[in-house]
Amino acid sequence: MASEQFSLRLPKETKSRLEELAHATGRTKAFLAIDAIEKYLDIETWQISAIQDGIKDIDNGESVSIENVKKDWGI
Repeated sequence: MASEQFSLRLPKETKSRLEELAHATGRTKAFLAIDAIEKYLDIETWQISAIQDGIKDIDNGESVSIENVKKDWGI
């Protein structure tokens, strides 16, 4: 996989925590940062996609009643 350099400024506390975790796990700071960014992007991409799908459903007149939601969740 091709890679590119990317730099950013971290708060001192965040950098310190990253260094401590890298030391404790035997991983590099870069590995941990890439892993964290990839996980964040996966979650955010999924969430935005789900929201957009929900908006499309509502725009198409599809919805679920609160009573059905409560029933599904056992509330």
